[in-house]
Amino acid sequence: MQSDKLAEAPYLDPADPSFSVRSEAVRAARSQGWYAHTPYGLAVLRYDAMKELLLHPALRQGSYRWPDHCGATGLWAQWWKRIMLNVEGADHARLRRLAMPAFSQRLVSTLIPDFQQLCDALISAFEHDGRCEFMADFAEPYAAQVICALVGVDADESRALTEQAVQMGMALSVTYARDEAIADAAISGMFAFSERVVATRRAAPRDDFITALIGASTDERLSEQELHDMIVLSIFGGIDTTRNQLGLAMAQFMDHPDQWRLLADNPDLARAAVEEVMRTRPTVTWVTREAVEDFTYNGLQIARGTTLHLFSESAATDPAHFSPGFDIAAKRKPHFGFGGGRHHCIGSPIARGDMTEALKMLAQRLPNPRTDGVAEWLPESGNTGPLRLPIRFDPPGG
Repeated sequence: MQSDKLAEAPYLDPADPSFSVRSEAVRAARSQGWYAHTPYGLAVLRYDAMKELLLHPALRQGSYRWPDHCGATGLWAQWWKRIMLNVEGADHARLRRLAMPAFSQRLVSTLIPDFQQLCDALISAFEHDGRCEFMADFAEPYAAQVICALVGVDADESRALTEQAVQMGMALSVTYARDEAIADAAISGMFAFSERVVATRRAAPRDDFITALIGASTDERLSEQELHDMIVLSIFGGIDTTRNQLGLAMAQFMDHPDQWRLLADNPDLARAAVEEVMRTRPTVTWVTREAVEDFTYNGLQIARGTTLHLFSESAATDPAHFSPGFDIAAKRKPHFGFGGGRHHCIGSPIARGDMTEALKMLAQRLPNPRTDGVAEWLPESGNTGPLRLPIRFDPPGG
């Protein structure tokens, strides 16, 4: 890269646990140009640049280098480098093609009644109290029980899966080096779960997600290791990101109570509400790419091996393309909450479906939500979300 241009560019430090992707520092950097420099490489801040670079032929998925950036080499790091998210070329295309039937819209449609039943049961347990700890009482059990429904196991498995997913998620925080042993122990437990479920389903196949993935492995195109890697990725992604995203949604709506009332009065806006939350408060705060060759983009020479973090929220709130504010009824350009290009999230239909049903019912059943004590948060970089989110709301008849 041109050292003079980088020297003139703003500097951001997402490795600092106090850093926020929504900070004034990021806004100021975006106003100066499309990029900033960071300890990792480049941060891409504007909508047009992110949209183009997600598809640029000189870039590959860069997340595979995250363990290297953090000096991690354990079980989680090895799994992370093998999974579909982080491989390229023919291997990525093969894994994606084989996995697609397991994530079909048909499957999502069959699960909608399960999502609704889960929402109702969880909300019924606390709605008359007028308060709850949203993460422990709703977001975590809902995300985990959705996955239990997806993989076809009893809901009583959800607590262990949630704990393991949350602990695995520590590896996606800027504190990964500190928490590596926890993440490694959690993924070991997740692999044990996968092996048990696969053995059960092979003995008694069903028309479900796990059986579909097992079927993809019988023609020797999906190895046993790839099968378990895919299942662990699906469980982890489904629990950790959905849990975080629901917490971020509730926080965002508490900051915009008029939008919560709008959603309660217009439940058909629930799908649009998911998109607006993911535009403004995505749990995946950046998408990573790495240069596979030297190239020039928009006047900047980028050297092979350079890491680019494409800041999802910054790009999707770029004033050149988006009016300010949070408005679930507004027509918006596509956001980047599910990534983009070849590596667009394969589980996005399930995530959109389960979050749509959750927000629809929550808005109708929990009027006037507001904070009820101190929330605890993951760092607002990497993958983020609330650890605790105590809330109050108007109980029925209150």
